[in-house]
Amino acid sequence: MRLILVGPPGSGKGNQAKLLSSRLGLAHISTGDILREAVRQNTPLGQVALPYMRSGQLVPDDLVNEFVAEHFRKEDRPERFAMDGYPRTLAQAASFDQVLRQQFLDLSAVLLFLVDDEEIIVRMTGRWSCPQCKATYHVSYHPPRSSGVCDVCGTKLIQRVDDQEETVRERLSVYHASTAELIPYYRDQGLLREVPAVGDIEQIHQNLVGILKQLRCS
Repeated sequence: MRLILVGPPGSGKGNQAKLLSSRLGLAHISTGDILREAVRQNTPLGQVALPYMRSGQLVPDDLVNEFVAEHFRKEDRPERFAMDGYPRTLAQAASFDQVLRQQFLDLSAVLLFLVDDEEIIVRMTGRWSCPQCKATYHVSYHPPRSSGVCDVCGTKLIQRVDDQEETVRERLSVYHASTAELIPYYRDQGLLREVPAVGDIEQIHQNLVGILKQLRCS
């Protein structure tokens, strides 16, 4: 089974990739993890990527593509995997197709996580955390006992810049622009499957597994 998980930030694809890894034995491949590991090991590619990551910029497509290609050229390359957040553009998809062809691997499915933008905004802007003990809260799903104050240590809670509404809306705009060509690309290949991604984690996972069973991928 070889899967690509596509969805907006906050759609839960990372959680589902972890479940697929633990329950079905798939390698969970996140480009963010690959980049951070390359930087940690101070590889040549990691050295090139570091300035982008330090400044908060997106690492350019061609560099991300090279990281992924290098990952799949290893002797212990993954045979069964769930790609989390890659490819995110048409250019990355074309590059990944080439990598897979070189390794004689075919994709099983591309899973598109369906969540309305307003639901994503509620999910992400409701998140607050404690700068002291790192406890996390959500105003709707897991609120602190006292508004704005950590239950554990009493510290005033903060909201990450990434979770502020203006930032979330901008990230959603970038997502929609980058996937405008990506989604029809995979639909035209007959690979795209839509996953309803509203509900608790287990419910969404069962939706996903049901789709894989229909494809005889599980």
